[in-house]
Amino acid sequence: MPFPLDERKALLDVKGVGPTVIARLEQMGFESLAHLSRASALDIVARASAMLGAACWKNSPQARAAIQGAITLAQSRHPR
Repeated sequence: MPFPLDERKALLDVKGVGPTVIARLEQMGFESLAHLSRASALDIVARASAMLGAACWKNSPQARAAIQGAITLAQSRHPR
């Protein structure tokens, strides 16, 4: 299930997060900021790398920063 429209728009405002990043998160089963707020950026980039068979996600500081930015947004809306 995809992110709700308002959450998708908020994610798109995060530096480095575009439609492809959101699609990858959805492919990994993330469907809300509440769910994403409990995630680890390192786990997500490792899973994305494994899923794509490419190390670019895991080795890219920009990818990690974008995912961490998305998680930070999620945590600001859904504190633990």
